[in-house]
Amino acid sequence: MRKKETYRIVTRAANGELKFRDYDSEEEVLKRHVQIGIDDCSTDLGLRGRPVFRGLIGPMPETGNIVRYESPEVFETLTKEWSAPKKKSRRKRVSLD
Repeated sequence: MRKKETYRIVTRAANGELKFRDYDSEEEVLKRHVQIGIDDCSTDLGLRGRPVFRGLIGPMPETGNIVRYESPEVFETLTKEWSAPKKKSRRKRVSLD
């Protein structure tokens, strides 16, 4: 079930912005990161058998054919943002007098 073909590594730049780096193959990622295992329990069958890298969280699915990995700091920050309760927008009532 190998449909996902782009590997995306998401880290934080020195200025605090998210930094995205895409690789076209697993071999390109292996030139920069050390593989410490393989994913064998993902509920997304397209991710099973994908590498697990030292210092990165993943693999995780992203839209299309992208396999995503995040630095621990990015993962923690985005997870907190995602799980935080959404603030309800308040409506102003306008009087029609």
